[in-house]
Amino acid sequence: MSTEATEDYALSFNDLKVTFETAGPDVHAVKGLSLAVRPGEVVALVGESGSGKSVTSTAAMGLLPENAQVTGVAKIGNVNVVGLEAGKMRKMRATDIAMVFQEPMTALNPVLTIERQLTEALELHDVAYGKEATDRAIELLTMVGIPDPAKRIRQYPHQFSGGQRQRIVIAMAISCEPKVIIADEPTTALDVTVQAEILDLLRELKDRLNTGILLITHNMGVVADMADQVAVMFQGNLVETGDVKQVLLHPQHEYTQRLLSSVPRLSRVSVEEPAPRSEPIAQADRELVLEAKDLILEYDMRGTVFRAVENVSFDVAKGEVLGIVGESGSGKSTIAKAVLGLLPVASGTLSVKGHNLPKLSPRQARQVRKQIGVIFQDPAASLNPRFPIGDCITEPMVVHKVGSKTERIKRAQELLDAVKLPRNVINRYPHELSGGQRQRICIARALTLNPELLIADEPTSALDVSVQALVLEMLQELQRDFNFACLFVSHDLAVVDMLADSVVVMQNGKSVEQGRVDTVLHAPTHDYTRRLLAAAPVPDPIEQAVRREAWRTLNSTK
Repeated sequence: MSTEATEDYALSFNDLKVTFETAGPDVHAVKGLSLAVRPGEVVALVGESGSGKSVTSTAAMGLLPENAQVTGVAKIGNVNVVGLEAGKMRKMRATDIAMVFQEPMTALNPVLTIERQLTEALELHDVAYGKEATDRAIELLTMVGIPDPAKRIRQYPHQFSGGQRQRIVIAMAISCEPKVIIADEPTTALDVTVQAEILDLLRELKDRLNTGILLITHNMGVVADMADQVAVMFQGNLVETGDVKQVLLHPQHEYTQRLLSSVPRLSRVSVEEPAPRSEPIAQADRELVLEAKDLILEYDMRGTVFRAVENVSFDVAKGEVLGIVGESGSGKSTIAKAVLGLLPVASGTLSVKGHNLPKLSPRQARQVRKQIGVIFQDPAASLNPRFPIGDCITEPMVVHKVGSKTERIKRAQELLDAVKLPRNVINRYPHELSGGQRQRICIARALTLNPELLIADEPTSALDVSVQALVLEMLQELQRDFNFACLFVSHDLAVVDMLADSVVVMQNGKSVEQGRVDTVLHAPTHDYTRRLLAAAPVPDPIEQAVRREAWRTLNSTK
């Protein structure tokens, strides 16, 4: 992408190099990047963690730390921001360039009202003051689709859902009508349906305001849905650029081909019309590990009882994977919590290997839970940073008083072999490993006591696509070797399609559709399942355009 005549560009980079000085050798994060974004155009910058995507965007915002050395050109309109003095750069933020961050809760101040946070930028940049600023803030909330904005503007961030918080962050980004918006993984933490709404909103605002968008993401479905141009980064270099159809459908570079082949894909799905369904054939020789009948789960919120799960029934047998899908708040993780004994069962039965958990004494329940392994969503948060890896893996053996010290070390080594990590990591600490390696350690820990049941709660949502592909492949291999039953909670339908045998689709605490994956996810009968499937983006711009239209049609009739 040439960056010669910069008059047409909202944002352009020419031979941008960023090097970080460290105690060891210098780190060359960006190695001579040239890229341009026109007004009203979406350019997607894709690549794995550590490829230099976020460093590039931070250089454009003038937010790099002091140990960064920047050379080359990064222009917002016609102003080169490399080496620009801090005061001038501060004036450009919000008015010329704005950013939508990945995690809306950390981008918003929890102790200030939404009104204060929206009017702050308007007042700082002399756009509006007082009542005029508040009216403009209400107008912005209306623009991004927040219901009843005049009332809700006085609320705090925690009183909004994740999707609404991301809409507020977008409202803040467009408040001063910038020439360019950098959207850094704007939908990573969101459900597929909320993600589809946010992408629609960004598309609509871009057309209305003629703003250029630099979209940073590792989700190829989002790229197919949003981007006009795609730039692929690998180890600080731009390895391939081109329009979205060319890069996604006919990738030239080996790295781009590898990245696209790692993306789990939903097989062809009928999202328009419900298909006739044949009844599943019952298998007589299934050895049930987990069984729920008319399960009701409730939260007691200061005397007010909130019913999170209502009359859900399912079962998982040895060697099977049951996927539970649905939006945030549908009750997916609540079911996992109840199986782990972190939430009491209000009514119904929840049995592990024939033992009904609500009827067991604490001592008996502890013995049953010894047969359950668990993998959490965030590997960094679920490992004790002060424990070496060996202790992290053998912690369940210590808790349940299993084995001698030598036996525990031997078990840790066996499990490191099983999850394809070198045995020498046993004495290292979690912070010394990458995200994908940490998640493998979590899987090893979950298998320490040879569990009959494995609960995996969004185990790959925090990982890059290629790392995710390796972890999923490894889970499949481990299940073949260990033959455990698995309860797999996810909002990524392509991952569930790839891993699970059966699926339960949850909406507002109820199961709206369940059965074999090849029937439920490929020929759904319920409108909600079809909406979920249509909202899940696929890394093919032509097919994605059809699915987006189907999603809009389904949404307009709900």
